Amino acid sequence: MDEEYGLLDTDETDAPGDEWEEIDYSDTEADRIARERDRKFSQFRDRIKDADQFKVTESVFDDATYGALYKLVQDGHIDAFGGPISTGKEANVYTALAGDKEVAVKIYRINASDFREMGEYLEGDPRFEEVAGTKKAVVVGWVRKEFANLQRARAAGVRVPEPIAVERNVLVMEYLGAEDGRAKRLAEVSIENPETAYEVVREYMYRLYDAGIVHGDLSEYNIVVQDSELYVIDVGQAVTVHHPNSEDFLIRDCENVAAFFNRQGVDTDGDQLLAYIHEHANPTED
Repeated sequence: MDEEYGLLDTDETDAPGDEWEEIDYSDTEADRIARERDRKFSQFRDRIKDADQFKVTESVFDDATYGALYKLVQDGHIDAFGGPISTGKEANVYTALAGDKEVAVKIYRINASDFREMGEYLEGDPRFEEVAGTKKAVVVGWVRKEFANLQRARAAGVRVPEPIAVERNVLVMEYLGAEDGRAKRLAEVSIENPETAYEVVREYMYRLYDAGIVHGDLSEYNIVVQDSELYVIDVGQAVTVHHPNSEDFLIRDCENVAAFFNRQGVDTDGDQLLAYIHEHANPTED
Protein backbone atom coordinates (compact mmCIF):
# COMPACT_ATOMS: atom_id res chain seq x y z
CA MET A 1 0.00 0.00 0.00
CA ASP A 2 1.25 3.50 -0.76
CA GLU A 3 2.57 5.50 2.13
CA GLU A 4 0.36 8.57 1.78
CA TYR A 5 -3.39 8.81 2.18
CA GLY A 6 -4.64 12.26 1.28
CA LEU A 7 -7.55 13.87 3.07
CA LEU A 8 -10.43 15.59 1.36
CA ASP A 9 -10.31 19.37 1.53
CA THR A 10 -13.31 20.36 3.61
CA ASP A 11 -13.13 23.87 2.15
CA GLU A 12 -14.33 22.34 -1.12
CA THR A 13 -17.26 20.46 0.37
CA ASP A 14 -20.69 21.74 1.26
CA ALA A 15 -21.28 22.31 4.93
CA PRO A 16 -23.16 19.40 6.53
CA GLY A 17 -26.85 20.08 6.12
CA ASP A 18 -29.79 19.46 8.40
CA GLU A 19 -30.49 15.75 8.26
CA TRP A 20 -32.68 15.75 11.35
CA GLU A 21 -35.90 15.77 9.35
CA GLU A 22 -38.01 12.63 9.27
CA ILE A 23 -37.15 10.23 6.45
CA ASP A 24 -40.18 8.95 4.56
CA TYR A 25 -40.55 5.16 4.55
CA SER A 26 -44.06 4.94 3.10
CA ASP A 27 -45.00 3.26 -0.18
CA THR A 28 -42.73 4.22 -3.06
CA GLU A 29 -43.03 4.45 -6.82
CA ALA A 30 -41.65 0.90 -6.93
CA ASP A 31 -44.66 -0.35 -4.96
CA ARG A 32 -47.02 1.31 -7.44
CA ILE A 33 -45.16 -0.19 -10.41
CA ALA A 34 -45.36 -3.65 -8.84
CA ARG A 35 -49.08 -3.30 -8.18
CA GLU A 36 -49.93 -2.15 -11.69
CA ARG A 37 -47.70 -4.71 -13.45
CA ASP A 38 -47.96 -3.25 -16.93
CA ARG A 39 -46.52 -5.10 -19.92
CA LYS A 40 -43.11 -3.37 -19.96
CA PHE A 41 -42.56 -3.97 -16.27
CA SER A 42 -43.62 -7.61 -16.57
CA GLN A 43 -41.16 -8.14 -19.41
CA PHE A 44 -38.39 -6.48 -17.40
CA ARG A 45 -39.16 -8.62 -14.34
CA ASP A 46 -39.08 -11.80 -16.39
CA ARG A 47 -35.70 -10.88 -17.92
CA ILE A 48 -34.20 -10.20 -14.49
CA LYS A 49 -35.62 -13.44 -13.09
CA ASP A 50 -34.00 -15.38 -15.93
CA ALA A 51 -30.59 -13.68 -15.60
CA ASP A 52 -27.94 -16.00 -14.17
CA GLN A 53 -26.54 -13.40 -11.74
CA PHE A 54 -29.97 -12.97 -10.16
CA LYS A 55 -30.77 -16.63 -9.47
CA VAL A 56 -31.75 -15.89 -5.91
CA THR A 57 -34.69 -16.51 -3.62
CA GLU A 58 -37.84 -14.45 -3.36
CA SER A 59 -36.53 -13.15 -0.02
CA VAL A 60 -34.23 -10.90 -2.05
CA PHE A 61 -36.44 -10.04 -5.02
CA ASP A 62 -40.13 -9.54 -4.38
CA ASP A 63 -42.21 -7.82 -7.07
CA ALA A 64 -41.65 -4.37 -5.56
CA THR A 65 -37.87 -4.94 -5.66
CA TYR A 66 -38.18 -5.62 -9.38
CA GLY A 67 -40.24 -2.43 -9.48
CA ALA A 68 -37.42 -0.51 -7.77
CA LEU A 69 -34.85 -1.82 -10.26
CA TYR A 70 -37.20 -1.01 -13.14
CA LYS A 71 -37.65 2.56 -11.87
CA LEU A 72 -33.87 3.03 -11.46
CA VAL A 73 -33.35 1.82 -15.03
CA GLN A 74 -36.07 4.13 -16.33
CA ASP A 75 -34.50 7.07 -14.49
CA GLY A 76 -31.11 6.40 -16.09
CA HIS A 77 -29.27 5.33 -12.94
CA ILE A 78 -28.70 1.79 -14.28
CA ASP A 79 -28.12 0.76 -17.90
CA ALA A 80 -26.92 -2.83 -17.53
CA PHE A 81 -26.50 -5.22 -14.64
CA GLY A 82 -23.25 -6.99 -13.83
CA GLY A 83 -22.37 -9.73 -11.40
CA PRO A 84 -22.48 -10.00 -7.61
CA ILE A 85 -19.89 -8.25 -5.46
CA SER A 86 -20.99 -9.63 -2.11
CA THR A 87 -23.82 -11.58 -0.53
CA GLY A 88 -24.68 -10.83 3.07
CA LYS A 89 -27.38 -11.73 5.54
CA GLU A 90 -29.11 -8.37 5.01
CA ALA A 91 -28.23 -7.35 1.46
CA ASN A 92 -26.69 -8.41 -1.84
CA VAL A 93 -24.44 -6.02 -3.77
CA TYR A 94 -24.05 -6.14 -7.56
CA THR A 95 -22.10 -4.19 -10.12
CA ALA A 96 -23.94 -2.30 -12.85
CA LEU A 97 -23.21 0.17 -15.62
CA ALA A 98 -24.58 3.70 -15.75
CA GLY A 99 -23.37 5.20 -18.99
CA ASP A 100 -19.62 4.62 -19.04
CA LYS A 101 -19.40 4.46 -15.24
CA GLU A 102 -19.53 1.35 -13.07
CA VAL A 103 -21.78 1.59 -10.02
CA ALA A 104 -22.71 -0.64 -7.10
CA VAL A 105 -26.33 -1.69 -6.57
CA LYS A 106 -27.10 -2.71 -2.99
CA ILE A 107 -30.36 -4.63 -2.64
CA TYR A 108 -31.67 -5.15 0.88
CA ARG A 109 -33.84 -8.16 1.59
CA ILE A 110 -37.32 -7.37 2.83
CA ASN A 111 -38.21 -10.79 4.24
CA ALA A 112 -34.79 -12.00 5.36
CA SER A 113 -33.34 -8.85 6.94
CA ASP A 114 -32.67 -8.85 10.68
CA PHE A 115 -35.64 -6.68 11.59
CA ARG A 116 -34.86 -6.49 15.30
CA GLU A 117 -31.19 -5.55 14.84
CA MET A 118 -32.08 -2.81 12.37
CA GLY A 119 -34.77 -1.47 14.69
CA GLU A 120 -32.26 -1.02 17.50
CA TYR A 121 -30.28 1.44 15.37
CA LEU A 122 -33.33 3.25 13.99
CA GLU A 123 -35.10 3.59 17.31
CA GLY A 124 -34.11 6.86 18.92
CA ASP A 125 -32.76 8.40 15.69
CA PRO A 126 -34.43 11.84 15.44
CA ARG A 127 -34.69 11.47 11.66
CA PHE A 128 -37.33 8.79 12.28
CA GLU A 129 -40.15 9.93 14.50
CA GLU A 130 -41.56 6.43 14.47
CA VAL A 131 -41.05 3.29 12.46
CA ALA A 132 -44.02 1.06 11.76
CA GLY A 133 -43.63 -2.47 13.08
CA THR A 134 -43.23 -4.08 9.68
CA LYS A 135 -40.10 -5.38 8.02
CA LYS A 136 -40.77 -3.39 4.87
CA ALA A 137 -41.00 -0.07 6.75
CA VAL A 138 -37.81 -0.78 8.68
CA VAL A 139 -35.83 -1.86 5.60
CA VAL A 140 -37.03 1.07 3.47
CA GLY A 141 -36.18 3.43 6.32
CA TRP A 142 -32.78 1.80 6.72
CA VAL A 143 -31.88 2.23 3.04
CA ARG A 144 -32.88 5.90 3.03
CA LYS A 145 -30.95 6.38 6.25
CA GLU A 146 -27.86 4.90 4.58
CA PHE A 147 -28.29 7.27 1.64
CA ALA A 148 -28.58 10.27 4.01
CA ASN A 149 -25.57 9.11 6.04
CA LEU A 150 -23.45 8.88 2.88
CA GLN A 151 -24.47 12.41 1.90
CA ARG A 152 -23.66 13.75 5.35
CA ALA A 153 -20.30 11.98 5.52
CA ARG A 154 -19.19 13.31 2.14
CA ALA A 155 -20.28 16.83 3.09
CA ALA A 156 -18.07 16.50 6.17
CA GLY A 157 -15.03 15.59 4.06
CA VAL A 158 -15.05 11.85 4.72
CA ARG A 159 -14.34 9.55 1.79
CA VAL A 160 -17.32 7.24 1.36
CA PRO A 161 -18.96 5.83 -1.78
CA GLU A 162 -20.85 8.60 -3.57
CA PRO A 163 -24.61 8.03 -3.14
CA ILE A 164 -26.37 8.17 -6.50
CA ALA A 165 -29.99 7.11 -6.08
CA VAL A 166 -32.30 5.27 -3.72
CA GLU A 167 -35.60 3.53 -4.47
CA ARG A 168 -37.45 1.48 -1.89
CA ASN A 169 -34.98 -1.23 -0.76
CA VAL A 170 -32.34 -0.53 -3.45
CA LEU A 171 -29.38 1.84 -3.13
CA VAL A 172 -27.18 2.85 -6.08
CA MET A 173 -23.77 4.25 -5.21
CA GLU A 174 -20.23 4.63 -6.45
CA TYR A 175 -18.44 1.34 -7.08
CA LEU A 176 -15.15 1.00 -5.26
CA GLY A 177 -12.93 -1.48 -7.05
CA ALA A 178 -11.00 -2.27 -10.21
CA GLU A 179 -10.94 -4.84 -12.97
CA ASP A 180 -9.72 -7.50 -10.56
CA GLY A 181 -12.64 -7.02 -8.17
CA ARG A 182 -13.90 -4.94 -5.26
CA ALA A 183 -11.67 -2.64 -3.25
CA LYS A 184 -9.69 -4.44 -0.57
CA ARG A 185 -10.61 -4.03 3.08
CA LEU A 186 -7.98 -2.64 5.43
CA ALA A 187 -7.80 -6.08 7.04
CA GLU A 188 -6.84 -7.61 3.68
CA VAL A 189 -3.84 -5.44 2.75
CA SER A 190 -0.31 -4.91 3.95
CA ILE A 191 -0.06 -1.42 5.46
CA GLU A 192 3.33 0.17 4.78
CA ASN A 193 2.69 3.23 6.92
CA PRO A 194 0.16 2.33 9.63
CA GLU A 195 0.76 5.56 11.58
CA THR A 196 -0.38 7.68 8.63
CA ALA A 197 -3.33 5.38 7.93
CA TYR A 198 -4.36 5.63 11.57
CA GLU A 199 -4.21 9.41 11.48
CA VAL A 200 -6.49 9.46 8.43
CA VAL A 201 -9.03 7.11 10.04
CA ARG A 202 -8.88 9.14 13.25
CA GLU A 203 -9.55 12.30 11.22
CA TYR A 204 -12.51 10.60 9.52
CA MET A 205 -13.97 9.59 12.88
CA TYR A 206 -13.54 13.13 14.17
CA ARG A 207 -15.17 14.63 11.07
CA LEU A 208 -18.09 12.22 11.26
CA TYR A 209 -18.63 13.01 14.91
CA ASP A 210 -18.28 16.74 14.33
CA ALA A 211 -20.93 16.41 11.60
CA GLY A 212 -23.24 14.79 14.12
CA ILE A 213 -23.03 11.08 13.29
CA VAL A 214 -21.33 7.97 14.67
CA HIS A 215 -20.56 5.04 12.37
CA GLY A 216 -21.54 2.44 14.95
CA ASP A 217 -19.73 -0.53 13.39
CA LEU A 218 -16.34 0.82 12.38
CA SER A 219 -13.40 -1.58 12.09
CA GLU A 220 -10.77 -2.77 9.64
CA TYR A 221 -13.52 -4.65 7.82
CA ASN A 222 -15.44 -1.60 6.63
CA ILE A 223 -12.55 0.66 5.70
CA VAL A 224 -11.32 -0.04 2.17
CA VAL A 225 -8.42 1.10 -0.01
CA GLN A 226 -9.25 2.64 -3.40
CA ASP A 227 -6.54 4.29 -5.52
CA SER A 228 -4.28 4.58 -2.45
CA GLU A 229 -7.01 6.38 -0.50
CA LEU A 230 -9.01 5.14 2.48
CA TYR A 231 -12.80 4.96 2.23
CA VAL A 232 -15.36 4.23 4.93
CA ILE A 233 -18.16 1.88 3.85
CA ASP A 234 -21.31 0.31 5.32
CA VAL A 235 -22.75 3.41 6.96
CA GLY A 236 -26.34 2.14 7.05
CA GLN A 237 -26.32 1.68 10.80
CA ALA A 238 -24.67 5.06 11.55
CA VAL A 239 -26.68 7.11 14.04
CA THR A 240 -26.85 10.76 14.98
CA VAL A 241 -25.21 11.98 18.16
CA HIS A 242 -28.71 12.43 19.58
CA HIS A 243 -29.31 8.69 19.49
CA PRO A 244 -29.49 7.34 23.07
CA ASN A 245 -26.76 4.77 22.33
CA SER A 246 -24.48 7.00 20.23
CA GLU A 247 -21.78 7.30 22.90
CA ASP A 248 -21.69 3.53 23.41
CA PHE A 249 -21.38 3.06 19.65
CA LEU A 250 -18.56 5.64 19.50
CA ILE A 251 -16.68 3.93 22.32
CA ARG A 252 -16.98 0.59 20.51
CA ASP A 253 -15.75 2.14 17.25
CA CYS A 254 -12.75 3.64 19.03
CA GLU A 255 -11.89 0.34 20.68
CA ASN A 256 -12.12 -1.61 17.41
CA VAL A 257 -10.10 0.89 15.36
CA ALA A 258 -7.44 1.40 18.02
CA ALA A 259 -7.06 -2.35 18.58
CA PHE A 260 -6.45 -2.94 14.88
CA PHE A 261 -3.85 -0.20 14.52
CA ASN A 262 -2.21 -1.19 17.80
CA ARG A 263 -1.63 -4.61 16.24
CA GLN A 264 0.02 -2.77 13.33
CA GLY A 265 2.49 -1.14 15.74
CA VAL A 266 0.73 2.19 16.39
CA ASP A 267 0.90 3.36 20.00
CA THR A 268 -2.79 3.98 20.68
CA ASP A 269 -5.80 2.60 22.49
CA GLY A 270 -9.54 3.15 22.57
CA ASP A 271 -9.49 5.67 25.41
CA GLN A 272 -6.85 7.78 23.67
CA LEU A 273 -8.79 7.79 20.40
CA LEU A 274 -12.04 8.65 22.15
CA ALA A 275 -10.38 11.51 24.01
CA TYR A 276 -9.00 12.92 20.74
CA ILE A 277 -12.45 12.90 19.12
CA HIS A 278 -14.12 14.54 22.11
CA GLU A 279 -11.39 17.16 22.33
CA HIS A 280 -11.54 18.21 18.67
CA ALA A 281 -15.21 17.76 17.76
CA ASN A 282 -18.26 19.72 18.84
CA PRO A 283 -21.26 18.11 17.15
CA THR A 284 -23.84 20.16 19.04
CA GLU A 285 -22.40 23.49 17.92
CA ASP A 286 -24.56 25.27 15.31
